[in-house]
Amino acid sequence: KSVKKGFDFTLMVAGESGLGKSTLVNSLFLTDLYKDRKLLNAEERITQTVEITKHTVDIEEKGVKLKLTIVDTPGFGDAVNNTECWKSVADYIDQQFEQYFRDESGLNRKNIQDNRVHCCLYFISPFGHGLRPLDVEFMKALHEKVNIVPVLAKADTLTPSEVKKKKIKIREEIEQYGIKIYQFPDCDSDEDEDFKQQDQELKDSIPFAVIGSNTVVEAKGKRVRGRLYPWGIVEVENSAHCDFVKLRNMLVRTHMQDLKDVTRETHYENYRAQCIQSMTRMVVKERNRNKLTRESGTDFPIPMVPGVADTETEKLIREKDEEVQHPKTLNLTYNRIQWAAVDACVIFHSIIFFTKYCL
Repeated sequence: KSVKKGFDFTLMVAGESGLGKSTLVNSLFLTDLYKDRKLLNAEERITQTVEITKHTVDIEEKGVKLKLTIVDTPGFGDAVNNTECWKSVADYIDQQFEQYFRDESGLNRKNIQDNRVHCCLYFISPFGHGLRPLDVEFMKALHEKVNIVPVLAKADTLTPSEVKKKKIKIREEIEQYGIKIYQFPDCDSDEDEDFKQQDQELKDSIPFAVIGSNTVVEAKGKRVRGRLYPWGIVEVENSAHCDFVKLRNMLVRTHMQDLKDVTRETHYENYRAQCIQSMTRMVVKERNRNKLTRESGTDFPIPMVPGVADTETEKLIREKDEEVQHPKTLNLTYNRIQWAAVDACVIFHSIIFFTKYCL
């Protein structure tokens, strides 16, 4: 049924302009999602705000359909002042959680559309010495909301030894700053050695050093996608040149379902628990304010004193609980129920008598 119905997957790409995000997305899924894109000049980028754009494409491979949604963040990190430029990205992720929560709580839950972001590819600049403050703040702001997969952009600008040192440095800084990136699940004990080795190579590839290209060039008598330089050709799908194939296999073939499971079971459940907790607090506060209004005999709401309201509310709740659990209160409540039952019986028999003898 799942194969016949197809799969949905939402991928977010984030990072500064010029790091090859659009080229990599087109290379990953063999599409041209950005043919109508307009590039801004330097003066326009000064006042540009972070936007959220969505592109949807249907992909079919070996009879399996995939509805892929690409969420792009043009303008991120391009302004002079980048303070909290990640806020709109975090708000978008929360909005998708909120919409799913509303649909899930509605009457018709059969055809809920899942627009939650399942994975975020964060592009790290190959220039510099590791992570920059903007990279750290962005990942720390979003690591509790989405699966972050760091990507080392434009790896063809670095030598193999530089790529290796850069990866080690970035992994150390990610651990140092307490950033929670996507963790690959551990292999089962009964898996074969080849699979375990592939899984370990995938974990050691973080951050994925990638190269994107939509140009077909000829290398050693074969037509391949790559980049032509005066000194030679960089092949996009050659594992000796970059981690493009590993990243594509991880996203589309081996770990897509796990990314969706972690989104559903961890990130969305955390958001859902926070929503339910805040709703419960609001209900308790409103209920207690109504009780205070009735007991004081006023029709207007009693103003809440900041810092004191919570303690007073908790005190009132405890007093009411003790009052309800007191034996005298229980006996009084029981007596009231008995008299209410007697009144109901008298009214019922009066109606029967009136119906039988008076009509």
